[in-house]
Amino acid sequence: MNRTFALKGDIIFSQTPQTLAVHPSHYAVCEDGICVGVFTQLPKQFAEIPVMDHSGKLIIPGLTDLHAHAPQYAFRSLGMDLELLDWLNAQTFPQEARYQDLDYACRAYSIFVDDLRRSATTRAALFGTLHVPATHILMQMLEESGLETFVGKVNMDRNSPDVLCEADAQSSLEATRIWLAGCQDLKHCLPILTPRFLPSCTDALMEGLHRLQQETGLPVQSHLSENQGEIAWVRELCPEARGYGDAYDRFGMFGGCPTIMAHCVWSDAEERARMKQNGVFIAHCPQSNINLSSGAAPARTYLDEGMHIGLGSDIAGGTHLSILRAMADAVQSSKLRWRLLDQSLSPITLPEAFWMGTRGGGAFFGKVGAFEAGFAFDAVVLDDSDLPSPLDLTPEERLTRIIYLSDDRAVIHKYVDGRKLF
Repeated sequence: MNRTFALKGDIIFSQTPQTLAVHPSHYAVCEDGICVGVFTQLPKQFAEIPVMDHSGKLIIPGLTDLHAHAPQYAFRSLGMDLELLDWLNAQTFPQEARYQDLDYACRAYSIFVDDLRRSATTRAALFGTLHVPATHILMQMLEESGLETFVGKVNMDRNSPDVLCEADAQSSLEATRIWLAGCQDLKHCLPILTPRFLPSCTDALMEGLHRLQQETGLPVQSHLSENQGEIAWVRELCPEARGYGDAYDRFGMFGGCPTIMAHCVWSDAEERARMKQNGVFIAHCPQSNINLSSGAAPARTYLDEGMHIGLGSDIAGGTHLSILRAMADAVQSSKLRWRLLDQSLSPITLPEAFWMGTRGGGAFFGKVGAFEAGFAFDAVVLDDSDLPSPLDLTPEERLTRIIYLSDDRAVIHKYVDGRKLF
């Protein structure tokens, strides 16, 4: 596959959280899967490379989904009148238990992977289930999709239904090692340690996962301060901890290695400071936070404090896989927070939401999410010709419409690390 080429079109990417770089009718040059830069004319040394001419189309960096539950895609939009903990018991746990059936897992995961591949998302961090064979099926499908992903076999050995609870910490850790042994030949879908959340993991399991992380150097993902009922539960289970984040930190599972914590709706100043100090990435999941009555996360605070923050669809707490939709939801939920809760925090802007969906979340994967020299060449070509307007719209205005309409049908071509997926 030729991974040296140029794309021509109306190129847009984030320079800073507040600033979009907009380059109408420019060339984005890819050399061996890495971005060289954006140019008005092809540099002489690239005069002979293939050029894919998408004049009149928008070209943006591939989007990153920092938090989604692949097994939950099958029941998205169901149970949305429930709060988080009730929803887990009524919908999530019974449905995730079905992944012990490998025929079901194949059918369900093929739908999820096909839809993710067709979306504007090029990279994602995903939860599987506790089932080792089903998680291997998901990872093999993602490996073949051409996307760059992390997937976790979920760990949970307490406070879960019998059909979805590992016998004890030792059993959970042994299953995790078996799962890791089956991941060794994968190049594009990599493992990530995944304690579901503290209420579902015993102290012994968390201690064992920390030892495993130290041994393997793997990244970590989990949930943090999503819902007030959940936070109260953690306080009961971990009375010695100063807070939810401190409880993770006591087990060595709160940064120090690449770490994603999803939601962070109710993180206080102390927890935020610990996250920033430890380099923890926040997966902001605005639609899920609304659907499950968790609240409106202080995304403005996270941006202003210079924290790592990206966007998550949180399928199926969120009902839409589109990170374009997550961008619009992030702006809208910040407006509600500003109007109803805290007028000292101004709403986030669309450029800031675009930053989170590209460069902010992409940073978890390295130099990802922009068309700057040295960045991985992840690109999405958008055709908005099915959104006619009598107005003479700028490229930025056209992108704004696609984001607010959340129309992934506009995606006509997609590149990951310079590999063309379609």
